[in-house]
Amino acid sequence: MCFTPPSAPASHRGVSFSTLWRRHNEIIAAASVLGIALSLGFGTPLPLFVVLAIGGGPQLWELAKQIKAREAGADLLAGLSIVTSLWLGEYLAGALVVLMISGGRALELYATDNASSALRALAKRIPLVAHRKSGPQILDVPVAQLKIDDLVVIYPHEACPVDGVVSEGHGHMDESYLTGEPFQIAKTVGSTVLSGALNGESALTVQATHLPADSRYAKIMQVMRESEQNRPHIRRLGDQLGAYYTPLALIIAGLAWALSGESVRFLAVLVVATPCPLLIGIPIAILGSISLAAKRAIIVKNPSALEQVGQCRTALFDKTGTLTYGEPTLAAFDTTPAWTSDRALALVAALEHYSKHPLAGALIRAAEARRLPLPEVAEVHETPGLGLVGVVEGHRLLITSRKKLMLDNPTEAARIPPTQSGLECVVVIDDVYAGLLRFHDAPRPDSRSFVSHLGPQHSFDKIMIISGDRESEVRYLADEVGIKEIHASQTPEEKLALVRAETAKARTLYVGDGINDAPAMMAATVGIAMGRNSEVTSEAAAVVILDNSLKKVDEFIHISRRLRRIALQSAVGGMGLSVIAMGFAAFGHLTPVRGALVQEAIDVLAILNALRVARQPRELSDFH
Repeated sequence: MCFTPPSAPASHRGVSFSTLWRRHNEIIAAASVLGIALSLGFGTPLPLFVVLAIGGGPQLWELAKQIKAREAGADLLAGLSIVTSLWLGEYLAGALVVLMISGGRALELYATDNASSALRALAKRIPLVAHRKSGPQILDVPVAQLKIDDLVVIYPHEACPVDGVVSEGHGHMDESYLTGEPFQIAKTVGSTVLSGALNGESALTVQATHLPADSRYAKIMQVMRESEQNRPHIRRLGDQLGAYYTPLALIIAGLAWALSGESVRFLAVLVVATPCPLLIGIPIAILGSISLAAKRAIIVKNPSALEQVGQCRTALFDKTGTLTYGEPTLAAFDTTPAWTSDRALALVAALEHYSKHPLAGALIRAAEARRLPLPEVAEVHETPGLGLVGVVEGHRLLITSRKKLMLDNPTEAARIPPTQSGLECVVVIDDVYAGLLRFHDAPRPDSRSFVSHLGPQHSFDKIMIISGDRESEVRYLADEVGIKEIHASQTPEEKLALVRAETAKARTLYVGDGINDAPAMMAATVGIAMGRNSEVTSEAAAVVILDNSLKKVDEFIHISRRLRRIALQSAVGGMGLSVIAMGFAAFGHLTPVRGALVQEAIDVLAILNALRVARQPRELSDFH
């Protein structure tokens, strides 16, 4: 499509290399205009030499590297045009080619400047210095020096540097970066905390349970780094068209030279053939589509997603916050005769104030809806996989799973009612089974119609749910929305492996909303983040839906389809006109300079057509 900028790390001050490369091309384009104007105004070729040196030199160097790597495409014609213009002394024609390709390349890089923003967003969260408590003293030390069992003070509004357990203090922490759930989680002595969680208004002292390098946050960052390094290579639309266009142009140019014996005809054909409908028309169509999407509350961070989503054949959905609103509700609380539902719920909700489990919010909301006064909690302890334990009003409470209770106390577990669909938690009070909590995460009203139309309207062959939730809840949702294939209880690492496997078979669309979706989003052909709960997820995704609506996902697919149609019109139509002009040049009716001017006129037509993509059509969705 255009010369690919060489790979390099981001600049030292946070400006990505691709941004610098785009500015470099903007400077070359401006210098080309100035050089051509000075040459025509003063009748001297010296400014053209400068343009060819500063603009053509780097382009030829990059072209040489691409040829060596066997990656040259449509831009091969531009490079050959520059070389041939120098050889034949047609410096003005060469300068015009430099102007065309530098301007097109700047537009393309402007649209694709995304760099490694996901990793930068992750890196910004974690502090570099920790406040280690040693007796009465608090010392600032590098996070890497922390050891297991060290006491670390987390001041208000700071991020926790390690995984650990609260040893002093009471407060709240925001763990939405990991769970995707946008609510504060109460913390007291015995509560677990995760590295990267943001502290609230109160200082907490945390005892480290893992080394910083082994923390959950570090593992997620490692997975994301590996995912970014292993992104699937995507062949762009311009490259696909250039694979046919470039050989055709070279054949016409070669025949023109061979049959006429005039080398200038070879140059004239190459200049006319310079693929500016690809270099400029497609990037402008992409920019117009990005603008249209932004007006619809859809942020396109990686423009290649616009070209690729229409060719995706496998759709993968996270459950919470995508097909559902991510707010489980208490569907039932079946208690034993020893306890009333209200009394047991008040004790449970009081204890859940200190839990990081996503279901805690549902229990608290249920207690508030019943206007139940919540008693004080004397003690709390939560161990992942084991359950929540605490003392409330002198009663020892255990909130755990059916499986865990069957292992620890099979006699009491035998009293639990049969398993049903959805999530469930077992309540044990004073070592006696007291009740069963049942939850459902209700699907969005439009989830079923959206899923059902993906196959007939958008040619998706496979649709599946990938979720970290339990299988019973995922299966309940799948049945509600009409999806047959599910993968439940998936860790971020397992999601990543599954998405990579599916992407190896066919192009994939992944839709999620939590940081645990970020690695999978980056591995998919196209990743879409729903909502604004996680900065890292938004940075990792190619597309961010701000309105948190499935209809916006459908609108994005339609914007992509419209882009491809109009871009093909500009590219194929422009190349068709160029082929006609090549014929005139081959028979000697166009000089290289006139050929460049004709090519500029073709460019204008391609650009005007590409600009249509920014207009908002009457309808951008086809499901209801």
